[in-house]
Amino acid sequence: MASPAAGGPHTSATTRDSIVACGVYVDGLRQPGHRSPAEAVAEVRALGRGFVWIGLFAPDRGGIRDVAEAVALPGPAVEDAVRAHQRPKLERYEGDLFVVLKTVGYVEHESPTTANEIVESGEVMVFLGADHVVTVRHGHHSGLAGLREELERQPERLATAPAVVLHAIAGHVVDGYLDVVDAVQNDIDLVETAVFAPRSEIGVEQLYLVKREIVELKRAIIPLAGPLRDLGDESDPLVPDTVRSYFRNVEGHLTAAAERVAGHDELLTTLVNATLAKVSLQQNDDMRRISAWVAIVAVPTMVFGNYGMNFDHMSELRWTYGYPLVLSITFTACFVLYRIFKRNRWL
Repeated sequence: MASPAAGGPHTSATTRDSIVACGVYVDGLRQPGHRSPAEAVAEVRALGRGFVWIGLFAPDRGGIRDVAEAVALPGPAVEDAVRAHQRPKLERYEGDLFVVLKTVGYVEHESPTTANEIVESGEVMVFLGADHVVTVRHGHHSGLAGLREELERQPERLATAPAVVLHAIAGHVVDGYLDVVDAVQNDIDLVETAVFAPRSEIGVEQLYLVKREIVELKRAIIPLAGPLRDLGDESDPLVPDTVRSYFRNVEGHLTAAAERVAGHDELLTTLVNATLAKVSLQQNDDMRRISAWVAIVAVPTMVFGNYGMNFDHMSELRWTYGYPLVLSITFTACFVLYRIFKRNRWL
């Protein structure tokens, strides 16, 4: 939650509810005091150096309006930041870069075979300018407070350029991918053990749920490769050469995460196919059992059905031992069929 003072006296209540942090950084050091976004931007531009870092959490149009006006953020990107549910991307505007990163969080659960959700996703959107960084977060697992504190302990990094904040956020998000991939790996190991365990009861629906979570991971990770490559390779005045090389390192970590997720996806496809094969074999086994019992039951059905006819002349009707003999023959025939099916493992 943002403190009321974080927005300053000239900020609307809606904006104050959305702001989680607003700080001025000069020579890498955060300046003391609380300011509204307009005051922070005015101070930086009056000094002619430093930058302002404003953090927003799930703002609506009213919540982001004051910040957008104070910093002069590009309108189309502001609309994207409010709507959320964007794919990872990099857009260039006059004086601003707009970067969307998908965040992922691991949902703790007792077992992957019974969980309804394993991975939750969110977003971090970053507006990067020469004198400002505005971050917009969606999703409770995507907090940046720890990252902000870590950067503030390294003023020499923050003194380089505002792009250092974007690099730190990108690295933080990608490291989160690797953590989630590690956690999901343990779930997939459990699922694999369950699939190949004798008489396991895991169903295809449960595997589809895990695979759906892997697809959600892929949607977050793979599209980010293009934006990171552009930030690392293309020259941009907002991203100094020293910072540009850092993005190449983040891209390498992203590639590692993407490769591992692709491996998880392939393994789950194999497990789904194996489970479908087990289901098919089980159905075939059930059909053989049903067919065997049908064949056995057919014998007494035929015999007693024949004796149920209203005929005057039936074999052995007048013989004292006729009925026990028919029962004995019927039972013997059923027992022989049972032994044959049992020997052939149909029963």
